[in-house]
Amino acid sequence: MEILGHLFDGFLISFEPLNLALVIFGAAIGLFIGAMPGLGSVNGVAILLPMTFLVPPTSAVIFLGAIYYGAMYGGAISSIMLGIPGASTAVATTFDGRPLAMKGEADRALVAAATASFIGGTISVILFTAFAPPLAEVALAFGPPEEFALMMLAFATFIGLGGDDIPKTLFSILIGLVLSAVGLDIVSGEPRLIFMDLPGFMHGINFLVLAIGIYGIGEMLWTVELSKGEVMISQATISVRRVFDSLRELLKTWKTMLMGSFLGYFVGILPAAGATPGSLMAYGFAKTIAKDPDSFGKGNVDGVVAPEAANNAASTGSMLPMLTLGIPGSPTTAILLGGMVIWGLEPGPLLFVEHTEFVWGLIASLYSANLFALLINIAFIPAFIWVLKLPFTVLAPIIFMLCIIGGYVPTLDMHDVWLMLVFGVVGYLMRKLDYPLAPAVLAIVLGPLAERSLRQSLIGSQGDVMIFFERPISGTILIIALLLFVLPAVRVFRQRSHNPNLA
Repeated sequence: MEILGHLFDGFLISFEPLNLALVIFGAAIGLFIGAMPGLGSVNGVAILLPMTFLVPPTSAVIFLGAIYYGAMYGGAISSIMLGIPGASTAVATTFDGRPLAMKGEADRALVAAATASFIGGTISVILFTAFAPPLAEVALAFGPPEEFALMMLAFATFIGLGGDDIPKTLFSILIGLVLSAVGLDIVSGEPRLIFMDLPGFMHGINFLVLAIGIYGIGEMLWTVELSKGEVMISQATISVRRVFDSLRELLKTWKTMLMGSFLGYFVGILPAAGATPGSLMAYGFAKTIAKDPDSFGKGNVDGVVAPEAANNAASTGSMLPMLTLGIPGSPTTAILLGGMVIWGLEPGPLLFVEHTEFVWGLIASLYSANLFALLINIAFIPAFIWVLKLPFTVLAPIIFMLCIIGGYVPTLDMHDVWLMLVFGVVGYLMRKLDYPLAPAVLAIVLGPLAERSLRQSLIGSQGDVMIFFERPISGTILIIALLLFVLPAVRVFRQRSHNPNLA
């Protein structure tokens, strides 16, 4: 009952005219920031942080939290409409969102993304409200061995992303892992895999550069080939009835929404994990447990629902270690943490006692920000559909320009723009040769996380690999991952034993 009382007080704070206006304004700005390739919530919150010094600290963090939520919604827009991930958190949405748009079902994909984001955000805020202290203790129990085991579990689900062609899937994963190792060694600081001694590779390969190249430039080249010089116009339509039909169909995906929400929130509360791994892992699990895994990557609505529910849940989850432990759970919450310090608020367990108004005002504002982000997103769907109806001869130069901007903004380095163009050609060739793109993209995200936790674990255990199996949590997760790795081989062996002609 005490929690409900605090939450009620928080709603009174969040519904003050100034705070409510900041929630609506922040959600709307975040929506368009998230939709712009290369920006995302990190840059949006960082750019608008100075504006918060004009309002009280509680109003300031409510405003930035709304931007964060809006950007999580907005990232799906360009992923679905143009095939260009608005942010790294929306890359997994591209896998099935773009094929749906190409089939004239962009409205269905957008409604699915918005609804799943709302469900994921709502479930995560409820979990945040009810279980903040115990969940913070769970996050502390996850050390480097547990993080490595969790990454291995994610890699195990990759095998299901390539359909029946396991060798091509493994090849894509290995290519992604090699690219993730480019840059400076995380322990010794020595350069590694610096191709042709180009200094631009010193800072590594930016994940967003790879994703925009493969899914933006590569998709554009593929569409140009399919059009064969003809003027292509999407047949996407929108009506109130189609929106309600889409909402009705989404009832069938409730299991996927719940899985993405809980998985995303759990990954989000782990320090330094964030929404990107959560959304990618949710996509992998959704395909692994699906009855029709072959339909993923071709326009399966579950492939939109899972990552969108997960990235919004993870964005809330990443705030939990920031507020309770003073440890940012993602790059965006690291900026929020800096803002709190500037405002004179010290994150940690005492924050819930000494600054009750601030904490519960923020938590209550997340409920309202989630609702307004959903309403704003659905209200703008007709405008998004109008963009898709432009002839491809007009749309292609716009896509190319946005790709160039998205490749340049993260690092402000022309090296990354040229690299993005190379990845675009590689993505196009991989698609022609029927190599799965998703595992390579996923591997370059989780590769650095897996390497860091592996090396930290082995340094701590003085090289003893049994540290991963001696700890209960990491041992259990790792055994499950190993079983998933072996499962395809067992399946092939059983098929050959039943049908000797396959041997």
